[in-house]
Amino acid sequence: MNNVLDLLIELVQRLSVFALVFLLMIRFPVCKRLLTGTATGSEKISMSLLFGCMGIAATYGGIGVEGAIVNLRSIPVALAGILGGPLVGFLAGVIAGAHRYFVDMGSLTAQACAIATVATGLFGGVMYHRLKRRAFDPLSALITGCTAEAVKMLIILLMIRPFDTAVNIVSAISFPTIAVNGLGLALFVELVSSLFREQDRIAARRAQTALDIAFQTLPFLKSGLNETSAEQTARIILDRTNLDAVAISDCRHILAHVGAEKAHHAADAHFLTSAADRVLRNGIAVIAETRADIGCRTVSCTLGSAVMVPLTKSEQIVGVLELYRLAERSITPLDVELAQGLAHLFSYQLEISEMELQKRLRAEAEVRALQAQINPHFLFNTITTIMGYVWTDPKTASDLLTKMADFFRKNIKPSKRSVSLAEELEHCDNYLCIEKARFEDRIAVRYEVDEHILPCRIPPLTLQPIVENSIKHGLLAREKGGIITISAHQNNEHVCIAIHDDGVGMTAEECRSLLDESDGRPKKGGLGIALKNINARLMALNGHGGGLQIESSPDAGTTVSFRIPLIEHEHQNMYN
Repeated sequence: MNNVLDLLIELVQRLSVFALVFLLMIRFPVCKRLLTGTATGSEKISMSLLFGCMGIAATYGGIGVEGAIVNLRSIPVALAGILGGPLVGFLAGVIAGAHRYFVDMGSLTAQACAIATVATGLFGGVMYHRLKRRAFDPLSALITGCTAEAVKMLIILLMIRPFDTAVNIVSAISFPTIAVNGLGLALFVELVSSLFREQDRIAARRAQTALDIAFQTLPFLKSGLNETSAEQTARIILDRTNLDAVAISDCRHILAHVGAEKAHHAADAHFLTSAADRVLRNGIAVIAETRADIGCRTVSCTLGSAVMVPLTKSEQIVGVLELYRLAERSITPLDVELAQGLAHLFSYQLEISEMELQKRLRAEAEVRALQAQINPHFLFNTITTIMGYVWTDPKTASDLLTKMADFFRKNIKPSKRSVSLAEELEHCDNYLCIEKARFEDRIAVRYEVDEHILPCRIPPLTLQPIVENSIKHGLLAREKGGIITISAHQNNEHVCIAIHDDGVGMTAEECRSLLDESDGRPKKGGLGIALKNINARLMALNGHGGGLQIESSPDAGTTVSFRIPLIEHEHQNMYN
């Protein structure tokens, strides 16, 4: 029993040496690539040689017992198969097994151990495919190590004669070799698993940090890249990391610098470091390891190292994100990955802000175009109508002039992004008063509006074009005219607005074509142009399905309805 215990202690001592060597080995990039399955063919062969040499070292470090060598050779050979696959395990087994055979050809166990070593490498390769389907499992490694040694004991029993000698050897060495090789292999696989878990935790923390920064900076970068957004963004990055300074530049000067050396890296400083210049010229990230690499114009600058990455918008470089540390050569791979990840997120946010700006400009241009669509016939007819009242009813003529002035002033002046429902109804009423003066009893108007929703915000020039279409293509198409009903009611968090006329109506096909952007057929009297414009603006506000709803049938009139969010204050409005 004492001999077995002594053998266990000596094997554990040798195992500790192997563990130290393995800990150092897995830090090398080539070994990490082997663990992640990205190693090249030549790298796999190199690792086979390395694990095979470790097997040879295990043989030399073995302990002679009953003509056999008690050793830990199975650990590096099986590990080669588990981590690198069957090819790596087989080659490592051949190298270590061939050495075992030739180094002690006269021993009883040389041939059996050589065969068992090759088999161990192949068995490890089989486990490679099993473990690739899930995380590295120390229990599976323990079973692999114990099974490999048990197979070696079986081969010794089958090959060594006399059989009594084989039994004596196996009974003397089986327990310590099976136990220590199995536990040792499990230990090494657990080291690999812990390495992966730590890398996953680091990656998760890094991703979480980048996402937190992106989330916090989104409200500022929505306005584009300027001094205010750059200052807020740089400060958020500095607060969320252990960096010494953060700066953001455009293509000409520093927009913001927070942290160390803020005094001479101040915003509006009309200079860039030489490293930032290189980023702008070449369009790729620059890692400045020393003060000289950074190239600050101030000789006393204490910033020692930095990583700088370009910020892009629509594939054009618009600035530089700069992360600084005071010590030279202190930029880590994590800093580089963080900078590149943030630059990618910021560039994406800037592109979104540009798209939102272009979308808003297009919407404003459409509104201005709608405002500019003043039908000259309408102007001429209005003036003619007013002239007719000048002699017969001067007060009515004066009122009509006032309403015409208000109407055209609203159409011509720069548009707001939103107006109150009361303002929009007033604009609509000015138009209706003018048309009623022209057509007298052929047009009647009825309002059904809840007063408490009059302050709610609505896109400008929404109601009047709909009312105009209702009059021109609904009521006036009938000889006796008809009634227009304008209604607005609150429905939970929305305001529902509808314009109904009892005019000639339309077919279902005509209703669909009015809002069909792909239908380029001209509509009678320009019918549909304004409605498509309004529909597009409402869908931009409410999302798909939130545009105009048109219900009509021949001789039954038409109802055009829509809904908007219930927002009562300009500073809250979502049309910005």
